[in-house]
Amino acid sequence: MPSRERTYRTEALVLRRKDIGEADRLLTLLTPERGKLRVVAKGIRKPRSRKAGHLELFTRASLLVAAGRDLDLITQAQAVETYRPLREDLVRGAYAAYAVELLDRFTPEHQEAGEVYDLLANMLGWLCAASDPALPARYYELRLLALAGFQPELRRCVLGGETIVAEAQYFSVPQGGAVCARCGRGQPGLLSISLEALKYLRYFQVQPYSRVAGLKLDPGLLAEMERVLQRYIVYLLERQLKSVEFLKLIRRGTAP
Repeated sequence: MPSRERTYRTEALVLRRKDIGEADRLLTLLTPERGKLRVVAKGIRKPRSRKAGHLELFTRASLLVAAGRDLDLITQAQAVETYRPLREDLVRGAYAAYAVELLDRFTPEHQEAGEVYDLLANMLGWLCAASDPALPARYYELRLLALAGFQPELRRCVLGGETIVAEAQYFSVPQGGAVCARCGRGQPGLLSISLEALKYLRYFQVQPYSRVAGLKLDPGLLAEMERVLQRYIVYLLERQLKSVEFLKLIRRGTAP
């Protein structure tokens, strides 16, 4: 059995952090080659720590990591991108927390995650720049669902198999896709979805974000898209994400 390497270099996104001991911090990272990792940053909470500013929440950093018996240790850290607006704006930060929690639920530990890593890194950048964070959030949800193997079927009826035509439809959460008006009529438990919402969800599935970023969608339309995707995500995960509830409080202006 080959021996484990003593040190390794990797780029990483800081997903979560937890203070341990008097000056250390336990970090959950996402890396392209090694997937999700839990590592320790020793002494990072000391006033003169050189690593502290490079390992803030949501930061993208280049790391040198030493293998440990139980948990690996960060020995060097250099920030690549800090995404400062996510820590300076409560709403953007809440959307970033949601993006991280959603990814966390769909991504196993210690598995290569290059595409997921790139998606999250891009998402954090989109959130920094977007005038309405709800737009990249909907795009991110669809892309992450596709990478996780749960892309919703939006072009063919999941009950009858026929091609979806241009009209208001339904969405089946258990079947994971659109249901045509004929098959859906009178069926219990289906979500209604307007033609416009379905059209944009389909557009998001096939277009790069550079084409989506310039769209000016009505808040009501984005809310409808959110309603459908959230019901599907909750069904897949069998739980509501904590960050979703916090995000709702912030958008209502009632967050502590």
